[in-house]
Amino acid sequence: MPCTMVCMSTYALVPGGGGDPWEWHRLVQEFEARNQDAIAVRLPAEDDSAGWSEYADAVVEALGGRSEVVVVGASMGGFVAPIVCTKRSVDLLVLLNPMIPVPGETFNAWWLNTGSGAARSTYHASIGLAPGDADDDATIYYHDLPPELSAEAQSRTWQNQSGTPLDEPWPLPSWPDVPTRVLVGRHDRMFPLQFQRQVAGDRLGVPVDEIDGGHMVAMSNPGELADRLVAYRLESRVLPRVEAQAR
Repeated sequence: MPCTMVCMSTYALVPGGGGDPWEWHRLVQEFEARNQDAIAVRLPAEDDSAGWSEYADAVVEALGGRSEVVVVGASMGGFVAPIVCTKRSVDLLVLLNPMIPVPGETFNAWWLNTGSGAARSTYHASIGLAPGDADDDATIYYHDLPPELSAEAQSRTWQNQSGTPLDEPWPLPSWPDVPTRVLVGRHDRMFPLQFQRQVAGDRLGVPVDEIDGGHMVAMSNPGELADRLVAYRLESRVLPRVEAQAR
């Protein structure tokens, strides 16, 4: 029977570099308030024996036998989330301020291949940031967080990120046959909006949707992000599968 209300789905939240689920904690609370199931996955980022497949396996293991699954991959999680879709049934894939790979590309090659450095420098200049600001986490990642949350983020001991997957070619031969949405923070200082539009268009042939917030939008604007993701899930019930291929 079709859902006429907001049915419960499970949102698998795949973090970026370092694989720390803490970056999702405010969004998890928002999902709980909407009677949705959310799993903030811890990736084996400190394990030098783990590559992309093992990262995806961590997501699959966390999901267990759940159905009605939405996989959300943020930043480096854009390398991991599509692989999850080849290992188990997934109803919707959402890429959030993502790195979007193509077959055989490595994480380390992605930056030059996409021209991310030049795009970031141009954007920083346009908003009045100095070149040295690019190395300041508070300026790049936490600029739109409440002061106390920014201070907490900067004081945390984050997981180290192993270099093992960073030189490993992305293993999929093409993009998975799963409906895919790309959602971008309007004020992302790591991957600027226009840059993300270009990459998503070139590599997936899909437009991006915009939301207020920067690179860590799950912390800076979790309420609106939860609403968007729930709406995406409802729309996906009648959305045809995306035929775009990473190319």
